[in-house]
Amino acid sequence: MSTPAAISIRDLAKTYAGSGNAPPKHALKGVTFDVPQGEVFGLLGPNGAGKSTLINILAGLVTKTSGKVDIWGHDIDRDRRNAKASIGIVPQEIVFDPFFTPFEVLDIQSGLYGIPKALRRSDELLRAVHLDDKRDAYARSLSGGMKRRLLIAKAMVHSPPILVLDEPTAGVDVELRRQLWELVGELNREGVTVVLTTHYLEEAEELCDRIAIINHGQLITNKPTRELVEMTREKIVVLTLDRAIDQLPYHPAFVKSAKRDERTLEITYDKDKVNAGQVLALVQDQGFLIEDVTTREADLEDVFVQLTSKQAAKASPA
Repeated sequence: MSTPAAISIRDLAKTYAGSGNAPPKHALKGVTFDVPQGEVFGLLGPNGAGKSTLINILAGLVTKTSGKVDIWGHDIDRDRRNAKASIGIVPQEIVFDPFFTPFEVLDIQSGLYGIPKALRRSDELLRAVHLDDKRDAYARSLSGGMKRRLLIAKAMVHSPPILVLDEPTAGVDVELRRQLWELVGELNREGVTVVLTTHYLEEAEELCDRIAIINHGQLITNKPTRELVEMTREKIVVLTLDRAIDQLPYHPAFVKSAKRDERTLEITYDKDKVNAGQVLALVQDQGFLIEDVTTREADLEDVFVQLTSKQAAKASPA
């Protein structure tokens, strides 16, 4: 038997009524996908794509217009209490009282979930997010990265099997971002299913087992990360030539040729039509000697741009 999904979403739609003469806004349009248990699942999309609306529906902050959502097997309409207990949400905004200490923030949140004092894990969670030395400091005195880690601990007070992080590294420097991802990796290795939204595509590519992309309220892809990255057919080869480039080499298999400087040429080619060796041979056949070669593989950003621009082209009127 296959393992049930951590989150199951079927035909999810959300329409906001327009104010005045404005038409209704369709934030989600029949979105369907599953988040497998135990994975780090990336939810990507441009600003306004519908990601935040979807997360707010999971959190119980927004009421869906139609569709079905199960969280850890619990329907969010028929079994709201258990659905909410199965998920922890880490929002984009810093949301806790700055005059409470980290210990008090976690203790109060535990109380809101009805966890008896004897069963609360406040000190354990502070150790897990490396804030035990700040246990009794005012939360307002914490750095930005520490506040983000405290939000993760706050979302975990009731030991949910699913953790949702909504843009957790927005505005965080590179070192603190790395610390946050190490923490998320530790939680995932302990069995927590993680759903991540981020604008840092290189992070999603590095961290996520599977990625769904939403645009204009619609799901445009949902694939394992490696399979998604391999979708692009274009590759780039950068050539340093023996002399100045007067005329760009041409061949139908070249998607694009461009000069980086007077002796450096960047060729984008369709890997279904030619390989790198053939590209080099074609350039040499046109009278150039090649002194140096570097290649660049497609990454998630290439795929993201390709898919979202393709969907935008379909959506625009002819």
